[in-house]
Amino acid sequence: MGTGVIPMAVINAPESHVKLLARLMRAEAEGEGPLGMLMVGNVGVNRVLGDCLDFRGIRNIWQMVFQTPGGFEAVQKSYFYQRAREKDIRLARKAVRGERYSPARYGLWFFRPVGPCPARWFGQPHSGRYKSHCFYIPSPADCPRVYKF
Repeated sequence: MGTGVIPMAVINAPESHVKLLARLMRAEAEGEGPLGMLMVGNVGVNRVLGDCLDFRGIRNIWQMVFQTPGGFEAVQKSYFYQRAREKDIRLARKAVRGERYSPARYGLWFFRPVGPCPARWFGQPHSGRYKSHCFYIPSPADCPRVYKF
């Protein structure tokens, strides 16, 4: 696909950023299978789209992945720095094109608790659980851009 921007994407994403998102999705949720990885991709894309709350000023995937504070623990692990696999890149392209999956459809946060998902996390409501990950969404009033497409 070269180094161009993904066609019909909901966020601008050069191929290098798509590969970065693929690495993040794998590092955060490989054990959750393709759907779990796509949900992590949904959260990442929503953070770029949202320009709200903790993610104001995030304009691209690179800024989202390496945001400090508030980024992802996976970037501190060696497995994050493995080369992106083609199957993971295909999943990342789906996320960048706007394919969304519940409970991460409008999610901006997720985490893996030891037990049940709390009803709220840092004040945000729980939208659902997929396997080991709990997902949390902003209110439409706080982050309207996340809900627009």
